[in-house]
Amino acid sequence: MSVSFIRNIAASPKKVLTTAAVAAAATGMVLAAAPAQAATGQASSAQAIAHKMIPDAAQFSAFSKIVEHESGWNPSATNSSSGAYGLVQALPGSKMSAAGSDWKTNPATQIKWGLDYMNSRYGSPAAAWNFWQAHNWY
Repeated sequence: MSVSFIRNIAASPKKVLTTAAVAAAATGMVLAAAPAQAATGQASSAQAIAHKMIPDAAQFSAFSKIVEHESGWNPSATNSSSGAYGLVQALPGSKMSAAGSDWKTNPATQIKWGLDYMNSRYGSPAAAWNFWQAHNWY
């Protein structure tokens, strides 16, 4: 570090604060980006699991559209007003325990429960999506 650089810093505390604020903001942006990347990875992992469980392209597409609208593919998504939980927003979330005790954390368990629900209530994910489009819920 040069002496003139140190003098400039000492002479201009405003510059120091501005530089520190920019550095802090930059650091904050980097830290904020990490969870978004993790969520994106989690979503793509859940989508891959669902694709294996739902090989039919049309049924997968319908299931995917519902999940995208309901939770954005976030297996820990919680609706603060209703308490609905998970990828498929089961209400209450504990219903998904029928598919496995790891329902709170395992996307595969949530997908299995959601797929079973869509098939038993509507006949298929495509029929559930048709209902969702007409009513904004399923």
